[in-house]
Amino acid sequence: MKNILILLVSLLVISEAYSQNGTRLIGFDAKTTGRGGVSTGFFDNTTLLMTNPAGISFLKENMLEANFSMMMPKLKFTNTINDAEGNSATYPLPSLGVTYTPKKSKLTIGLGFFTNGGMGSDFKLNHQLFKDASGNYVQQEYFSKFAVMQGGPSLSYKFNKNFSAGFSAHVYYSMMDFRMPYSLSPNELKGVVNPQTGMTFGQMFSAPQSQGGLGYSEVTAYANMSDLTAFGFGGKIGLAYKVNDMFSLGLSYTLPVDLTYKNGKADMDMTYQMNDAFGRVVMGYMTNYPGITQQQAMDSAMTAFTQMGIDLSLGAKATYDLENKLSMPQQISFGFSYAAPSKKFRFGMDFEWLNWKKAFEKMELSMTGGENANINRMMGNTGAFTLNFPMEWKDSYIIHAGGEYDFSKMFTFRLGYTYGTNPVPETTVFPVFPAIVENHVMAGGTFNLSPKFAVNFAYEMALNKELVASNPSTIASEYNSSTSSLQTMLFHLSLTWKY
Repeated sequence: MKNILILLVSLLVISEAYSQNGTRLIGFDAKTTGRGGVSTGFFDNTTLLMTNPAGISFLKENMLEANFSMMMPKLKFTNTINDAEGNSATYPLPSLGVTYTPKKSKLTIGLGFFTNGGMGSDFKLNHQLFKDASGNYVQQEYFSKFAVMQGGPSLSYKFNKNFSAGFSAHVYYSMMDFRMPYSLSPNELKGVVNPQTGMTFGQMFSAPQSQGGLGYSEVTAYANMSDLTAFGFGGKIGLAYKVNDMFSLGLSYTLPVDLTYKNGKADMDMTYQMNDAFGRVVMGYMTNYPGITQQQAMDSAMTAFTQMGIDLSLGAKATYDLENKLSMPQQISFGFSYAAPSKKFRFGMDFEWLNWKKAFEKMELSMTGGENANINRMMGNTGAFTLNFPMEWKDSYIIHAGGEYDFSKMFTFRLGYTYGTNPVPETTVFPVFPAIVENHVMAGGTFNLSPKFAVNFAYEMALNKELVASNPSTIASEYNSSTSSLQTMLFHLSLTWKY
Protein backbone atom coordinates (compact mmCIF):
# COMPACT_ATOMS: atom_id res chain seq x y z
CA MET A 1 0.00 0.00 0.00
CA LYS A 2 2.86 2.39 0.74
CA ASN A 3 4.25 1.90 -2.78
CA ILE A 4 0.80 2.50 -4.29
CA LEU A 5 0.47 5.75 -2.33
CA ILE A 6 3.89 6.92 -3.54
CA LEU A 7 2.83 6.16 -7.13
CA LEU A 8 -0.42 8.10 -6.79
CA VAL A 9 1.30 11.13 -5.28
CA SER A 10 3.94 11.02 -8.03
CA LEU A 11 1.22 11.02 -10.69
CA LEU A 12 -0.41 13.97 -8.97
CA VAL A 13 2.84 15.92 -9.00
CA ILE A 14 3.16 15.57 -12.78
CA SER A 15 -0.53 16.08 -13.46
CA GLU A 16 -2.39 19.30 -13.98
CA ALA A 17 -6.06 18.65 -13.34
CA TYR A 18 -8.66 20.78 -15.05
CA SER A 19 -11.81 21.48 -13.12
CA GLN A 20 -15.18 20.01 -14.01
CA ASN A 21 -17.21 22.00 -11.50
CA GLY A 22 -15.14 24.64 -9.83
CA THR A 23 -11.99 22.65 -9.07
CA ARG A 24 -13.78 19.36 -8.44
CA LEU A 25 -14.10 16.43 -10.84
CA ILE A 26 -17.58 15.22 -11.77
CA GLY A 27 -16.72 11.53 -11.37
CA PHE A 28 -13.86 9.67 -9.75
CA ASP A 29 -13.99 6.33 -11.58
CA ALA A 30 -15.15 4.87 -14.88
CA LYS A 31 -18.22 3.11 -13.50
CA THR A 32 -19.89 6.11 -11.86
CA THR A 33 -18.70 8.56 -14.53
CA GLY A 34 -20.35 6.48 -17.26
CA ARG A 35 -23.72 7.06 -15.63
CA GLY A 36 -23.25 10.79 -15.08
CA GLY A 37 -21.31 10.70 -11.82
CA VAL A 38 -24.30 9.29 -9.89
CA SER A 39 -23.00 7.68 -6.71
CA THR A 40 -24.53 8.97 -3.45
CA GLY A 41 -27.50 6.57 -3.56
CA PHE A 42 -25.94 3.96 -5.88
CA PHE A 43 -24.28 1.40 -3.60
CA ASP A 44 -22.11 -0.61 -5.95
CA ASN A 45 -18.44 0.49 -5.96
CA THR A 46 -15.60 2.04 -3.98
CA THR A 47 -16.21 5.61 -5.17
CA LEU A 48 -18.60 5.68 -2.21
CA LEU A 49 -15.48 6.32 -0.12
CA MET A 50 -15.47 9.79 -1.76
CA THR A 51 -19.21 10.38 -2.10
CA ASN A 52 -21.11 8.53 0.67
CA PRO A 53 -19.13 6.21 2.96
CA ALA A 54 -22.31 4.77 4.48
CA GLY A 55 -23.04 3.07 1.18
CA ILE A 56 -20.12 0.65 1.45
CA SER A 57 -22.19 -1.35 3.98
CA PHE A 58 -24.34 -2.53 1.07
CA LEU A 59 -21.52 -3.74 -1.17
CA LYS A 60 -22.22 -7.42 -1.72
CA GLU A 61 -18.53 -8.41 -1.72
CA ASN A 62 -15.18 -7.04 -0.63
CA MET A 63 -13.85 -4.90 -3.44
CA LEU A 64 -10.61 -3.45 -4.78
CA GLU A 65 -10.76 -0.90 -7.58
CA ALA A 66 -8.09 1.07 -9.43
CA ASN A 67 -9.03 3.90 -11.76
CA PHE A 68 -6.93 5.79 -14.27
CA SER A 69 -8.29 8.77 -16.17
CA MET A 70 -6.78 10.92 -18.89
CA MET A 71 -7.93 14.51 -19.36
CA MET A 72 -7.49 16.55 -22.54
CA PRO A 73 -8.58 20.18 -22.12
CA LYS A 74 -9.02 22.81 -24.78
CA LEU A 75 -8.78 26.45 -23.70
CA LYS A 76 -9.08 29.74 -25.56
CA PHE A 77 -8.71 33.40 -24.59
CA THR A 78 -9.51 36.54 -26.54
CA ASN A 79 -9.26 40.23 -25.76
CA THR A 80 -8.38 43.34 -27.77
CA ILE A 81 -4.80 42.19 -28.42
CA ASN A 82 -5.08 38.37 -28.14
CA ASP A 83 -6.88 35.51 -29.83
CA ALA A 84 -5.02 32.51 -28.47
CA GLU A 85 -5.51 28.85 -27.63
CA GLY A 86 -3.84 27.29 -24.62
CA ASN A 87 -1.13 24.72 -25.16
CA SER A 88 -2.57 21.24 -25.62
CA ALA A 89 -1.60 18.47 -23.23
CA THR A 90 -2.88 15.27 -21.63
CA TYR A 91 -3.01 14.83 -17.86
CA PRO A 92 -3.30 11.66 -15.72
CA LEU A 93 -5.79 11.44 -12.85
CA PRO A 94 -5.44 8.26 -10.72
CA SER A 95 -7.50 6.85 -7.85
CA LEU A 96 -7.66 3.68 -5.77
CA GLY A 97 -10.21 2.25 -3.34
CA VAL A 98 -10.60 -0.92 -1.29
CA THR A 99 -13.34 -2.13 1.10
CA TYR A 100 -13.57 -5.05 3.51
CA THR A 101 -16.37 -6.45 5.66
CA PRO A 102 -15.38 -9.07 8.27
CA LYS A 103 -17.62 -12.13 8.33
CA LYS A 104 -20.79 -11.70 10.41
CA SER A 105 -19.79 -8.11 11.18
CA LYS A 106 -21.93 -5.00 10.91
CA LEU A 107 -18.82 -2.93 10.26
CA THR A 108 -17.33 -2.28 6.84
CA ILE A 109 -13.97 -0.57 6.51
CA GLY A 110 -12.46 1.11 3.50
CA LEU A 111 -9.37 2.92 2.33
CA GLY A 112 -9.16 5.17 -0.69
CA PHE A 113 -6.97 7.71 -2.46
CA PHE A 114 -8.56 9.97 -5.07
CA THR A 115 -7.65 12.85 -7.34
CA ASN A 116 -10.22 15.39 -6.15
CA GLY A 117 -9.64 17.80 -9.04
CA GLY A 118 -7.88 21.03 -9.85
CA MET A 119 -7.48 23.56 -12.60
CA GLY A 120 -4.83 25.15 -14.76
CA SER A 121 -3.79 26.73 -18.03
CA ASP A 122 -0.78 27.43 -20.23
CA PHE A 123 -0.91 30.43 -22.58
CA LYS A 124 1.51 32.80 -24.30
CA LEU A 125 -0.24 36.18 -24.43
CA ASN A 126 0.36 39.81 -25.27
CA HIS A 127 0.09 42.48 -22.56
CA GLN A 128 -0.01 46.24 -23.18
CA LEU A 129 2.84 46.87 -20.73
CA PHE A 130 5.30 44.26 -22.00
CA LYS A 131 6.89 45.65 -25.16
CA ASP A 132 10.42 45.89 -26.49
CA ALA A 133 12.26 49.09 -27.47
CA SER A 134 10.58 49.02 -30.89
CA GLY A 135 7.10 48.81 -29.40
CA ASN A 136 6.56 45.15 -30.28
CA TYR A 137 4.80 42.89 -27.80
CA VAL A 138 6.97 40.58 -25.75
CA GLN A 139 4.68 37.63 -25.08
CA GLN A 140 4.35 36.53 -21.47
CA GLU A 141 3.56 33.14 -20.03
CA TYR A 142 0.18 32.75 -18.34
CA PHE A 143 0.44 29.44 -16.53
CA SER A 144 -1.23 27.80 -13.58
CA LYS A 145 -1.30 24.39 -11.96
CA PHE A 146 -3.60 23.62 -9.07
CA ALA A 147 -4.21 20.01 -8.05
CA VAL A 148 -5.83 18.34 -5.05
CA MET A 149 -5.65 14.73 -3.90
CA GLN A 150 -7.34 13.28 -0.86
CA GLY A 151 -7.51 9.92 0.82
CA GLY A 152 -7.72 7.96 4.01
CA PRO A 153 -9.85 5.46 5.92
CA SER A 154 -13.63 5.11 5.98
CA LEU A 155 -15.91 3.20 8.34
CA SER A 156 -19.55 2.24 7.95
CA TYR A 157 -21.92 0.57 10.43
CA LYS A 158 -25.00 -1.33 9.28
CA PHE A 159 -27.68 -0.86 11.94
CA ASN A 160 -30.08 -3.23 10.18
CA LYS A 161 -30.63 -4.67 6.71
CA ASN A 162 -31.97 -1.33 5.46
CA PHE A 163 -29.96 1.43 7.15
CA SER A 164 -26.29 2.33 7.66
CA ALA A 165 -24.19 5.33 8.66
CA GLY A 166 -20.56 5.99 7.85
CA PHE A 167 -17.75 8.49 7.88
CA SER A 168 -14.46 9.15 6.13
CA ALA A 169 -11.37 10.80 7.61
CA HIS A 170 -9.25 12.17 4.78
CA VAL A 171 -5.87 13.81 4.42
CA TYR A 172 -5.70 16.40 1.65
CA TYR A 173 -2.58 17.14 -0.35
CA SER A 174 -2.51 20.05 -2.77
CA MET A 175 0.00 21.86 -4.94
CA MET A 176 -0.12 25.22 -6.69
CA ASP A 177 2.03 27.16 -9.16
CA PHE A 178 1.23 30.10 -11.35
CA ARG A 179 3.06 32.55 -13.60
CA MET A 180 1.50 35.65 -15.09
CA PRO A 181 1.50 39.47 -15.03
CA TYR A 182 0.10 40.37 -11.62
CA SER A 183 -1.65 43.74 -11.39
CA LEU A 184 -2.36 45.71 -8.24
CA SER A 185 -4.13 48.91 -7.39
CA PRO A 186 -1.60 51.75 -7.03
CA ASN A 187 -2.95 52.08 -3.48
CA GLU A 188 -0.79 49.08 -2.55
CA LEU A 189 2.29 51.30 -3.04
CA LYS A 190 2.18 52.80 0.45
CA GLY A 191 5.71 54.14 0.64
CA VAL A 192 5.81 57.92 1.25
CA VAL A 193 7.42 59.95 -1.53
CA ASN A 194 7.51 63.25 0.31
CA PRO A 195 7.20 63.26 4.13
CA GLN A 196 6.26 66.95 4.06
CA THR A 197 3.14 66.40 1.92
CA GLY A 198 2.48 62.77 2.85
CA MET A 199 2.11 61.80 -0.81
CA THR A 200 2.61 58.06 -1.36
CA PHE A 201 4.01 56.29 -4.39
CA GLY A 202 0.51 54.98 -4.99
CA GLN A 203 -0.89 58.49 -5.17
CA MET A 204 1.92 59.55 -7.48
CA PHE A 205 1.39 56.56 -9.79
CA SER A 206 -2.39 57.05 -9.94
CA ALA A 207 -2.61 60.86 -10.19
CA PRO A 208 -3.36 62.20 -13.69
CA GLN A 209 -0.34 63.26 -15.71
CA SER A 210 -1.85 66.72 -15.97
CA GLN A 211 -1.42 66.98 -12.21
CA GLY A 212 2.16 65.73 -12.14
CA GLY A 213 1.30 62.06 -11.64
CA LEU A 214 1.90 59.05 -13.86
CA GLY A 215 -1.72 58.25 -14.71
CA TYR A 216 -1.80 54.52 -13.89
CA SER A 217 -4.99 52.73 -12.92
CA GLU A 218 -2.87 49.71 -11.89
CA VAL A 219 0.74 48.69 -11.46
CA THR A 220 1.97 45.38 -12.80
CA ALA A 221 4.78 42.96 -12.01
CA TYR A 222 5.48 39.64 -13.67
CA ALA A 223 4.90 37.05 -10.95
CA ASN A 224 6.34 33.56 -10.82
CA MET A 225 4.83 31.83 -7.79
CA SER A 226 5.97 28.24 -7.43
CA ASP A 227 6.47 25.21 -5.17
CA LEU A 228 3.42 25.87 -3.01
CA THR A 229 2.23 22.73 -1.22
CA ALA A 230 -0.36 22.18 1.48
CA PHE A 231 -1.75 19.43 3.71
CA GLY A 232 -5.18 19.55 5.29
CA PHE A 233 -7.57 17.30 7.16
CA GLY A 234 -11.24 16.82 6.42
CA GLY A 235 -14.12 14.48 6.95
CA LYS A 236 -17.32 13.23 5.40
CA ILE A 237 -20.36 11.69 7.05
CA GLY A 238 -23.05 9.76 5.22
CA LEU A 239 -26.34 7.93 5.59
CA ALA A 240 -27.56 5.11 3.39
CA TYR A 241 -31.07 3.64 3.31
CA LYS A 242 -32.00 0.70 1.15
CA VAL A 243 -35.78 0.72 1.05
CA ASN A 244 -35.89 -2.59 -0.82
CA ASP A 245 -34.09 -4.34 -3.64
CA MET A 246 -35.43 -1.75 -6.08
CA PHE A 247 -34.97 1.61 -4.35
CA SER A 248 -32.22 3.20 -2.25
CA LEU A 249 -31.40 6.65 -0.85
CA GLY A 250 -28.17 8.34 0.21
CA LEU A 251 -27.21 11.57 1.97
CA SER A 252 -23.74 12.91 2.74
CA TYR A 253 -22.05 16.00 4.11
CA THR A 254 -18.43 17.00 3.47
CA LEU A 255 -16.64 19.29 5.90
CA PRO A 256 -14.78 22.36 4.60
CA VAL A 257 -10.99 22.08 4.60
CA ASP A 258 -8.60 24.97 5.19
CA LEU A 259 -5.33 24.70 3.29
CA THR A 260 -2.21 26.73 4.07
CA TYR A 261 0.31 26.48 1.25
CA LYS A 262 3.88 26.80 2.49
CA ASN A 263 7.48 26.71 1.28
CA GLY A 264 6.66 28.61 -1.89
CA LYS A 265 8.76 31.13 -3.77
CA ALA A 266 7.56 34.30 -5.47
CA ASP A 267 9.76 36.01 -8.04
CA MET A 268 8.32 39.48 -8.68
CA ASP A 269 9.70 41.50 -11.59
CA MET A 270 8.59 45.13 -12.01
CA THR A 271 11.19 45.93 -14.67
CA TYR A 272 8.69 46.67 -17.45
CA GLN A 273 6.54 48.74 -15.09
CA MET A 274 9.49 50.83 -13.94
CA ASN A 275 10.76 51.31 -17.49
CA ASP A 276 7.34 52.50 -18.54
CA ALA A 277 7.12 54.84 -15.53
CA PHE A 278 10.57 56.24 -16.32
CA GLY A 279 9.47 56.84 -19.90
CA ARG A 280 6.40 58.74 -18.72
CA VAL A 281 8.53 60.94 -16.48
CA VAL A 282 10.88 61.67 -19.40
CA MET A 283 7.93 62.56 -21.65
CA GLY A 284 6.58 64.79 -18.89
CA TYR A 285 9.84 66.77 -18.75
CA MET A 286 9.96 67.12 -22.53
CA THR A 287 6.34 68.32 -22.59
CA ASN A 288 6.83 70.82 -19.76
CA TYR A 289 10.23 72.05 -21.03
CA PRO A 290 10.06 71.99 -24.84
CA GLY A 291 13.60 73.23 -25.29
CA ILE A 292 15.42 70.36 -23.57
CA THR A 293 16.88 67.33 -25.31
CA GLN A 294 15.81 63.77 -24.66
CA GLN A 295 19.10 63.11 -22.83
CA GLN A 296 18.54 66.12 -20.58
CA ALA A 297 15.01 64.88 -19.85
CA MET A 298 16.39 61.42 -18.99
CA ASP A 299 18.98 62.94 -16.69
CA SER A 300 16.28 64.98 -14.97
CA ALA A 301 14.09 61.87 -14.61
CA MET A 302 17.02 59.97 -13.09
CA THR A 303 17.55 62.77 -10.59
CA ALA A 304 13.85 62.78 -9.71
CA PHE A 305 13.83 59.06 -8.98
CA THR A 306 16.99 59.39 -6.90
CA GLN A 307 15.39 62.15 -4.83
CA MET A 308 12.44 59.81 -4.21
CA GLY A 309 14.84 57.19 -2.83
CA ILE A 310 14.81 54.96 -5.93
CA ASP A 311 18.18 53.71 -7.15
CA LEU A 312 17.46 52.52 -10.70
CA SER A 313 20.77 50.66 -10.83
CA LEU A 314 19.32 48.16 -8.32
CA GLY A 315 16.58 47.16 -10.74
CA ALA A 316 13.07 46.13 -9.74
CA LYS A 317 13.23 42.37 -9.14
CA ALA A 318 12.76 40.59 -5.84
CA THR A 319 12.36 37.06 -4.54
CA TYR A 320 10.07 36.33 -1.60
CA ASP A 321 9.19 33.41 0.60
CA LEU A 322 5.55 32.73 -0.10
CA GLU A 323 2.57 31.33 1.78
CA ASN A 324 -1.00 31.14 0.53
CA LYS A 325 -4.33 30.35 2.17
CA LEU A 326 -7.27 28.73 0.40
CA SER A 327 -10.09 26.34 1.30
CA MET A 328 -11.96 23.38 -0.12
CA PRO A 329 -15.73 23.85 0.10
CA GLN A 330 -18.23 22.14 2.33
CA GLN A 331 -20.67 20.04 0.36
CA ILE A 332 -24.08 18.40 0.73
CA SER A 333 -25.18 15.59 -1.58
CA PHE A 334 -28.45 13.68 -1.83
CA GLY A 335 -29.07 10.83 -4.23
CA PHE A 336 -31.26 7.88 -5.08
CA SER A 337 -31.20 4.85 -7.32
CA TYR A 338 -33.98 2.73 -8.77
CA ALA A 339 -33.71 -0.79 -10.19
CA ALA A 340 -36.41 -2.09 -12.50
CA PRO A 341 -38.16 -5.32 -11.45
CA SER A 342 -36.09 -7.22 -13.99
CA LYS A 343 -32.95 -5.71 -12.33
CA LYS A 344 -31.41 -5.31 -15.77
CA PHE A 345 -32.02 -1.55 -15.79
CA ARG A 346 -30.96 0.86 -13.05
CA PHE A 347 -31.37 4.61 -12.87
CA GLY A 348 -30.21 7.23 -10.38
CA MET A 349 -29.84 10.94 -9.66
CA ASP A 350 -27.65 13.03 -7.34
CA PHE A 351 -28.24 16.60 -6.21
CA GLU A 352 -25.28 18.53 -4.79
CA TRP A 353 -24.48 21.89 -3.25
CA LEU A 354 -20.90 23.13 -3.11
CA ASN A 355 -20.15 26.16 -0.94
CA TRP A 356 -17.58 27.82 -3.25
CA LYS A 357 -18.71 31.26 -2.10
CA LYS A 358 -17.01 30.85 1.26
CA ALA A 359 -14.10 28.67 0.15
CA PHE A 360 -12.96 30.70 -2.87
CA GLU A 361 -13.68 34.25 -1.76
CA LYS A 362 -10.00 35.19 -2.07
CA MET A 363 -6.45 33.87 -1.94
CA GLU A 364 -4.39 35.35 0.87
CA LEU A 365 -0.79 35.68 -0.35
CA SER A 366 1.83 36.37 2.33
CA MET A 367 5.30 37.36 1.13
CA THR A 368 8.40 37.76 3.27
CA GLY A 369 12.13 38.18 2.79
CA GLY A 370 12.10 40.61 -0.13
CA GLU A 371 15.47 42.39 -0.34
CA ASN A 372 15.08 44.79 -3.26
CA ALA A 373 15.35 48.28 -1.74
CA ASN A 374 13.43 49.92 -4.59
CA ILE A 375 10.38 47.66 -4.25
CA ASN A 376 10.46 47.90 -0.46
CA ARG A 377 10.65 51.68 -0.72
CA MET A 378 7.61 51.88 -2.99
CA MET A 379 5.61 49.31 -1.02
CA GLY A 380 6.45 51.07 2.23
CA ASN A 381 7.67 47.95 4.02
CA THR A 382 10.84 46.00 4.79
CA GLY A 383 10.13 43.16 2.37
CA ALA A 384 7.09 41.59 4.05
CA PHE A 385 3.47 42.16 3.07
CA THR A 386 0.16 40.40 2.40
CA LEU A 387 -2.00 40.64 -0.71
CA ASN A 388 -5.57 39.42 -1.11
CA PHE A 389 -6.16 38.07 -4.60
CA PRO A 390 -9.91 38.36 -5.32
CA MET A 391 -11.84 35.31 -6.54
CA GLU A 392 -15.40 35.92 -5.32
CA TRP A 393 -16.79 32.58 -6.52
CA LYS A 394 -20.46 31.67 -6.22
CA ASP A 395 -21.99 28.49 -4.81
CA SER A 396 -22.60 25.66 -7.27
CA TYR A 397 -25.69 23.50 -7.64
CA ILE A 398 -25.16 20.23 -9.47
CA ILE A 399 -27.55 17.64 -10.89
CA HIS A 400 -26.30 14.21 -11.98
CA ALA A 401 -28.58 11.83 -13.85
CA GLY A 402 -27.78 8.51 -15.45
CA GLY A 403 -28.54 4.86 -15.83
CA GLU A 404 -27.19 1.49 -16.86
CA TYR A 405 -28.53 -1.57 -18.63
CA ASP A 406 -27.25 -5.16 -18.49
CA PHE A 407 -27.27 -6.46 -22.05
CA SER A 408 -25.90 -9.73 -20.74
CA LYS A 409 -24.03 -11.15 -17.77
CA MET A 410 -20.84 -10.02 -19.48
CA PHE A 411 -21.68 -6.49 -20.64
CA THR A 412 -23.34 -3.42 -19.08
CA PHE A 413 -23.90 -0.13 -20.93
CA ARG A 414 -24.16 3.28 -19.21
CA LEU A 415 -25.27 6.77 -20.17
CA GLY A 416 -25.34 9.97 -18.10
CA TYR A 417 -25.53 13.74 -17.92
CA THR A 418 -24.42 16.35 -15.37
CA TYR A 419 -25.25 20.02 -15.11
CA GLY A 420 -23.43 22.20 -12.61
CA THR A 421 -23.82 25.96 -12.31
CA ASN A 422 -20.63 27.87 -13.07
CA PRO A 423 -19.14 29.25 -9.83
CA VAL A 424 -16.82 31.81 -11.49
CA PRO A 425 -18.33 35.32 -11.77
CA GLU A 426 -17.76 37.65 -14.71
CA THR A 427 -15.92 40.05 -12.42
CA THR A 428 -13.05 37.63 -11.71
CA VAL A 429 -12.91 35.26 -14.68
CA PHE A 430 -9.48 35.14 -16.30
CA PRO A 431 -7.59 32.49 -18.30
CA VAL A 432 -5.24 31.31 -15.56
CA PHE A 433 -8.13 29.82 -13.52
CA PRO A 434 -10.62 28.72 -16.22
CA ALA A 435 -13.10 26.76 -14.06
CA ILE A 436 -16.28 27.60 -15.97
CA VAL A 437 -17.71 24.48 -17.67
CA GLU A 438 -21.32 23.52 -16.88
CA ASN A 439 -22.67 20.72 -19.10
CA HIS A 440 -21.25 17.19 -19.23
CA VAL A 441 -22.30 14.14 -21.22
CA MET A 442 -20.97 10.66 -20.47
CA ALA A 443 -21.15 7.12 -21.75
CA GLY A 444 -19.44 3.92 -20.68
CA GLY A 445 -19.72 0.27 -19.89
CA THR A 446 -18.39 -2.76 -18.06
CA PHE A 447 -17.00 -6.05 -19.31
CA ASN A 448 -17.35 -8.75 -16.65
CA LEU A 449 -14.46 -11.01 -17.55
CA SER A 450 -15.24 -13.34 -14.65
CA PRO A 451 -17.50 -13.33 -11.58
CA LYS A 452 -14.66 -11.69 -9.67
CA PHE A 453 -13.01 -9.38 -12.20
CA ALA A 454 -14.37 -6.59 -14.40
CA VAL A 455 -13.04 -3.86 -16.67
CA ASN A 456 -14.96 -0.55 -16.67
CA PHE A 457 -14.57 2.27 -19.18
CA ALA A 458 -16.16 5.68 -19.78
CA TYR A 459 -15.95 8.70 -22.02
CA GLU A 460 -16.79 12.15 -20.67
CA MET A 461 -17.18 15.41 -22.55
CA ALA A 462 -17.44 18.75 -20.76
CA LEU A 463 -19.11 20.90 -23.41
CA ASN A 464 -17.53 24.17 -24.43
CA LYS A 465 -18.38 27.10 -22.18
CA GLU A 466 -17.57 30.75 -22.87
CA LEU A 467 -17.67 33.51 -20.28
CA VAL A 468 -17.21 37.21 -21.03
CA ALA A 469 -15.49 39.17 -18.28
CA SER A 470 -17.04 42.30 -16.87
CA ASN A 471 -15.75 45.77 -17.67
CA PRO A 472 -14.04 46.67 -15.45
CA SER A 473 -12.59 43.34 -14.38
CA THR A 474 -11.72 43.00 -10.70
CA ILE A 475 -8.50 41.14 -11.58
CA ALA A 476 -6.84 43.49 -14.10
CA SER A 477 -7.74 45.84 -16.92
CA GLU A 478 -6.33 43.44 -19.54
CA TYR A 479 -9.32 41.18 -18.85
CA ASN A 480 -11.96 43.88 -19.39
CA SER A 481 -14.63 42.39 -21.71
CA SER A 482 -12.31 39.46 -22.54
CA THR A 483 -13.65 35.99 -23.35
CA SER A 484 -12.42 32.78 -21.72
CA SER A 485 -13.56 29.39 -22.97
CA LEU A 486 -12.97 25.80 -21.86
CA GLN A 487 -13.99 22.33 -22.89
CA THR A 488 -12.50 18.99 -21.90
CA MET A 489 -12.50 15.35 -22.92
CA LEU A 490 -11.80 12.60 -20.41
CA PHE A 491 -11.21 8.89 -20.84
CA HIS A 492 -11.67 6.67 -17.79
CA LEU A 493 -10.56 3.10 -17.27
CA SER A 494 -10.98 1.16 -14.03
CA LEU A 495 -10.42 -2.40 -12.87
CA THR A 496 -12.67 -4.08 -10.31
CA TRP A 497 -11.66 -7.13 -8.29
CA LYS A 498 -14.13 -8.73 -5.90
CA TYR A 499 -12.42 -10.84 -3.27
